[in-house]
Amino acid sequence: MTTASPYAAQLARIPVREHRTTVLGTTTAWWEYGDEGDPVIVFVHGFRGDHHGLEPIVANLPGFRIVSPDLPGFGESAPLSSPHDLDGYTAWLAAFVEAIGVGDAFTLLGHSFGSIVASATVARGLRPERLVLVNPIGAPALEGPRGVMTRLAVLYYQAAAALPERAGFAVLKNRAIVRVMSVTMAKTRSRELRRFIHDQHDRYFSAFGDRDAVLEAFRTSVGHDVRESAPDIHVPVLLVVAERDDITPLEAQRRLAELFDDARLEVIPEVGHLIHYETPGDAAKRILDFVPRGATA
Repeated sequence: MTTASPYAAQLARIPVREHRTTVLGTTTAWWEYGDEGDPVIVFVHGFRGDHHGLEPIVANLPGFRIVSPDLPGFGESAPLSSPHDLDGYTAWLAAFVEAIGVGDAFTLLGHSFGSIVASATVARGLRPERLVLVNPIGAPALEGPRGVMTRLAVLYYQAAAALPERAGFAVLKNRAIVRVMSVTMAKTRSRELRRFIHDQHDRYFSAFGDRDAVLEAFRTSVGHDVRESAPDIHVPVLLVVAERDDITPLEAQRRLAELFDDARLEVIPEVGHLIHYETPGDAAKRILDFVPRGATA
């Protein structure tokens, strides 16, 4: 039995359309929220998730046209024909933005692993008007407050790669392991909200059909961070960071902000790496202050 979303009523008021577009020779599934003519924000979700994970933020941003694809190899998008490394993901994102025809008047938003992909794509030539990074990976994951957990995750993915394909899939989709990840990241004291978060991870954290794509994406997620791209980004940047993020500590986020030409750092208290689930309204307020509804569409 699924757990009702606390953001369902807000999301239901926003029109949504589902699309399929061929990008670099493979199918990308994407969802469009809001109305034509509204200011555009392109969302890039995190590792192992899909577009559903960012819907609580969508629910809190009426008045925008939000474009939210599933990353290649996750959700309903097909894997890339090339490796799922940073080169592959940045080439895909640039081609996707061109394929859907949003032009140059848009904001790009990346969450977690999506922050790595989004920032690298901008550093390599994509030119949004603004860049928003939510829970950005601002330092090597292996050096974060939960570095031991990250090392265990490395072993987990290595084991999944070493096993025969069927057994490796079973390890990757093991519900007990997914639940441990979910419990570790959630900081809220609300039992209802925790149930929703765990249900979301149960439903969407294993929504993939290609083991190699997941393993390649994981290596990309722990092998890069936003610091690599920051000096080459020359558009205004908003960093929405968490006080209790287990992956990138607040001190590292402050150092990251200094690497950009023009960056604003917004800290949300008493939350960790799940801003998009636990405090999406607070995140949306910071985004609204940075990307007003009257922006050029």
